[in-house]
Amino acid sequence: MKTLLLIRHAKSSWDDLLLHDFDRPLNARGLKDAPIMAQRLKAKKIKIDAFVSSPAIRAKSTCELFMKEFAVNKKEMILQTQIYLASPEVLLETVKQINNQFETAAVFAHNSGITDFANSLTSLKVDNMPTCSVFAVKVYTENWSEFKTAKKEFLFFDYPKNLK
Repeated sequence: MKTLLLIRHAKSSWDDLLLHDFDRPLNARGLKDAPIMAQRLKAKKIKIDAFVSSPAIRAKSTCELFMKEFAVNKKEMILQTQIYLASPEVLLETVKQINNQFETAAVFAHNSGITDFANSLTSLKVDNMPTCSVFAVKVYTENWSEFKTAKKEFLFFDYPKNLK
């Protein structure tokens, strides 16, 4: 069995309107939310084997903050250029290419593609994945390449403003 964590990047800054969208950094709230959400995953006893991220600054920074909480060297991050503003179809192809040695993969991506992809996986639907939210599914397969047709089970949906 595999576990997929879809994680939308944390809140980004719009302070510099001249910055290209790709280069926008996290704002103060994003820098605070990412470690908190990583801690919530750790509290669920989730061990992430693969950290797959869009190379956009806000997604990459979110991934780095999660990796820091999980005590994983940021050199182990798997950057995938195609994830930047990806459609659900591109996210699907990205997941199908994850190395089978990884049991739990976290994919750090962007809206609207990540919300649409999450909504295609199980019967649970979300209106919108807020920044730094986590949508988790269990996948009944040993091979990521079989992700599309494998049975999937919703595990949880969490986001920073979700009060436990």
